[in-house]
Formats: sequence, structure tokens, C-alpha cells
Amino acid sequence: MTVSRVFLLLGTDEKEPEARRIEAGRLSADFAGGNLRTIRLAGKEVLRAISFLVRDRDWGTCEAEIGDLTVEEGQTGTVVRYSARFRSPDGALLDCSATINLNPDRLVFDARFTPDRDFETARAGFAVLHPIVGVAGRPVEVEHGDGTVERSVFPDLIEPWQPFKDIAAITHEVSPGIEAECRFAGDVLEMEDQRNWTDGSYKTYVRPLELPWPYLLQARETVHQSVMLSIRTSGEALAFEERGQENIRLSLRHNAGRLPQMGIGLRPDAAAEELRNAGLLKQVGARHLVCHFDPDAGHGLADLRHFRGVADASGCAVTLECFVPCKRPLDEELGEIAQLVRQSGIELASLAVSPSVDRQSTPPGSVWPECPPLEDIYAAARKAFPGVPLGGGMFSYFTELNRKRVPAEGLSYVTHCTNPIVHAADDTSVMQTFEALRDVTRSVRAIYGAKPYRIGPSTIAMRQNPYGSATKDNPFGKRIAMAARDPRHNALFGAAWTLAYAATVADAEPELLTLSTLAGPSGLIAGAGEPVEAGRARPLFHVLNWLAQLSDGLRIAVETSAPECVAGLGATLNRTTTLLLANLTPDLQRVMLPEAGARRLTLLDETWLRDGAGEPEAIAHQSDSLDLPAYAAARIDIL
Repeated sequence: MTVSRVFLLLGTDEKEPEARRIEAGRLSADFAGGNLRTIRLAGKEVLRAISFLVRDRDWGTCEAEIGDLTVEEGQTGTVVRYSARFRSPDGALLDCSATINLNPDRLVFDARFTPDRDFETARAGFAVLHPIVGVAGRPVEVEHGDGTVERSVFPDLIEPWQPFKDIAAITHEVSPGIEAECRFAGDVLEMEDQRNWTDGSYKTYVRPLELPWPYLLQARETVHQSVMLSIRTSGEALAFEERGQENIRLSLRHNAGRLPQMGIGLRPDAAAEELRNAGLLKQVGARHLVCHFDPDAGHGLADLRHFRGVADASGCAVTLECFVPCKRPLDEELGEIAQLVRQSGIELASLAVSPSVDRQSTPPGSVWPECPPLEDIYAAARKAFPGVPLGGGMFSYFTELNRKRVPAEGLSYVTHCTNPIVHAADDTSVMQTFEALRDVTRSVRAIYGAKPYRIGPSTIAMRQNPYGSATKDNPFGKRIAMAARDPRHNALFGAAWTLAYAATVADAEPELLTLSTLAGPSGLIAGAGEPVEAGRARPLFHVLNWLAQLSDGLRIAVETSAPECVAGLGATLNRTTTLLLANLTPDLQRVMLPEAGARRLTLLDETWLRDGAGEPEAIAHQSDSLDLPAYAAARIDIL
């Protein structure tokens, strides 16, 4: 069967909403799905997005059905009008009428929305995203509801709580002499540092988190909200224009430290498939198994014996990622878990523990759930598992670790995961998370210094939902925020994302990095209806194999002139310099190679995938440049 090019790239034939550029003078924006992205002034990003969003009670996104769309382009500006219908999981409807007025120095986004019956939501209304690059650590003015003005800076390190509350307007410098003011009406707004979730933005949103949620929008009551962006120019403003595509240059820094060993996650709910494919662990070169164990989910002796079986077949060291129920005396609970471990015969290389209540997030303004002091949990774990290196942190995301910072003095390492589809699941947003991921690892190092550091399992799909009752189902392979299954993991996009993730965190020198499970929707093995034949390795398997091979080398830091387009890392091992590069875009990118010598190129691209995705072959590469096709991953060995 012939499959489409987009399916090879993304693992799905679902089309993203088509973006339409709207313009007025030097001010422009991309309109898609009822919202605005990448608001630019002469090509310079001013705001990342202005969106009207509706979340269900579990923070899942209610998709908009757009109708009655009109776009009027005139000499002085552009006016967009449309209607949108949002449907909650219980079938309630929210109808919205929206207007966007774009002029050369002003943009107004206005929305009026009415539910047909009581509508339960965690949030309904506007969200405005300020970019991170060029904005983090820079001055900002915040006007509050009483008219007072707060002069501050956007957070540099990631702020765990809201940096600004009670916001009527935000003003920041786009470039010298050019200011952008964003003014809000219709609700109380506050800002959160979305880098906590690896979103590449600061988000200003309606309805403070300290208010109860979910809440009800009353039947047939209309709510009115608006956002107004104004551009102000003073003095001699610097001119800037949108640049065309240029060749990407690489800058290498040798002897940049060490690379992490690679881990693979195991989960009891995929035991049968994991046992069938345990041999892949040796092939991929994984050193560690990160085994998820949760007594509250019914995990017990049989699951520990399964972990032992996979460990014996692979030779991998075992880390047990263990939730502690904290419902009985800690010595009793952890002693029972230790007894099960002894009965299973599994030998632990390390143990990470977390109280069960910390599987759910505690948002700002909420009451923290009852929980024994972490110091007591760690002491009980050390008593039950003497001599086993003990880790602590969060099995969810950096957000939770940033808000509940663990006492690390007695720990052998700290750990957390990340997830790129907590708030948005479009292709651009997922790849933009690397802008924030750099700051996540930088913030961890600022908090915990040189403490050994482990990351993962981190995958595109969401392993658990700390913000609601469950992850979202995705039976049709779409791009869905908070989904437990994401089709891009199966395709070239997933391989490029995995390589870029490793490149982005490399400066923090984690000792262990886990970016896949063995089996299941976030695993190494393809299922039915994927770009790779069922039962064979997915494209990211080969990226993980490359990373594992380089883990014993001396790291080479790779900086690119367009990090939003191409990411890379490298290593020197056995007198060979190896560079790994990933194209983060759907467009071909030309990369200039910086080092001379005999080069061999191994390429994971759509041609390789269409030809059957066998073991990729290295070929001689004479050119000083490399054309990276859409979402391709490349290995360049310089002999």
C-alpha cells in the first residue's frame, strides 16, 4: 500500500489547520483554527500567539468548529470575523462570535461566547503568549487593575509560581525604540512561566488559578472578552526585515564534558510485548531500565519478576521508579516493597521514590495534600534498601519539581520528566519546546548544583496527567494535547524530536537520559498502521542507538546558526568525530559542515523510510554542505 509523504514524516494523515497570513502595513499574523500565531512587526516576533481557548474539567482542549469565516482586506487594515462552537465531553455547547481587527500599529481580538446549558470548564477565554528568546530576563511593565504600574523583568530562571497577577496590560520592548503593549478586558488575568511545561512562552491567561476549578459558565449567559495589542515607536527605532532562508552554520566546542547513558522505560501494562522484544535492548545499546512500580495501581511481585526477566535478557542495570502510598507507617510500606523485591530476585542498581500524592499537581492557590515529610520517606527507603543509591524528585514533570523542591542533600540523584503536549499539540509548538527545555535544565542546575541528574522517561505522548483524572484517548492518531498516544513518535518527526531533546539537555550533563519505553505507544516497536512495518523498530530506535554508541565519548557541543531549524550534538570516540543533526522543520535545511576529513553520512529520511526502514547504511560524503530533508536525522562520521 502506498502511503503519503506526510504520513512518513508525521505518522498521521491528519491535516493541521491551514494558516493564512493577515497583514496591515508592517504588522502581520498567521490566522489558523480561529487563533493568531506568530504576530510579527516587519518579520520580528512580537507575540507568539493570541488564542481563544476552552478547556474541559480535566484541562483537555475542546476543539473549535469554525464557521461563518470572512476576511476583509482594505487599504487601512484587515478584519476577520468567524463563529466557533466548542463541545465539552458531556455534550454541552459553547458558541463564540469573534472579530479580529488588524491595523498597522494595532490589533484587537474580541470574543463573545454563550453556553447552551451550564458548561463545566477549567478555563474559557483568552491566552496571550510572549516569546522566550530575546525576552527572558528583559524589562517589562505590568499595569494592574487599580492602575498602578509594576516595573520588573520577565523571569530568567523558570519561576514556579505566577510572576505577575491582576494584569490589565503588559508592555515590553520588541527592539530598541519599539514597544508593544497588550491590554486586556473582560476578566482578571495573570501570567505563568510556561517553560515549566517546556512551552516556549510566558502565558497570560484569564481566571486566576487560586479560584476554584472546574467552574460553571451559566446557561445562556454571554461573556465578553478582548485583547488589544498596540505598537509604540519612539526615537530612532531599529529597522528589521524578515530574512530569507540561509545556509545553517555549525560551531563546535570540543571536550565539552560527558554524554548521558541511555535508559529505556518499562511498564507493567506492556509486559508481554516487552518480554517478546527484550533482545532489542542490547541492539539499541541501552544501559539502564527505568521500571515503573505503583502499589496503588495493583503492581506487585509478578511485575517485579517481569522486570527481572527483561533485565536478565538484556544485561541492563535496573532503576525502580516506585510510588509510596503513604497510607500506613512508612517503614511498614517500604519494608513490604523491599520484601517483594527480594522475592523477585531483581537486583537494583538504584531506587527512586515519590509519595503517591505527588502524582497529581498542586496548582497555585490550592491546598497541598497531606503527605509525610520527604525526609522521612527517604529515610525509610534507605532503611528498607540499604546500600541502594536513592533518587528523588518527580515522576511527572519539572513543573512539580520546581514547585515542590526535594531535599537533595541525602539523595544520590534528582529526577524528573518533561512532556511537550501539555498545552498544545501542533507540530510547531512541539518543536518549540526545545527553547524552554534549555531553561528547564539550567534551572535544575541552579537549584541542585552539581547533584547527579536524571531525566525521563520523556516522550511526545503524555505518560500520566498530573492535572486531571486521566490522559486523553487518541484512537484515531491525531495531534491531541495530553494524549497517551501520539502518532509522531512512530515517524521521522519522533526521531528528530528525540535527537534534538538529547542535544538540548546535553549542557546540563545528565547521567541518565530516557526517551522511550521498550514497548507500547511510546516504545521502540512499531504497531499496525505505522510508517514502519509492525514488529520492526521505529525510526527513533536508530537515533537512540547512535546516542548510546556515543555515550562513552568526549562530548562535542554543537551550536547552529538557526537552532529553531536544526539541532545537533557530537562526540569524539576512538579517534573518530561524530556529529548528529536533526531537522526540526518540514522544509529542507542546508547545513555547512565545519570540519575537513573523510566523511561518512548515515541519513534517516523519507526515502530511507519509504524503502523499508532497514538498518541505515553509511555512505561517503564529499561535500562541505549537507542537505537535511524534512524532519531528517543525520549522522556524520569524520575519520
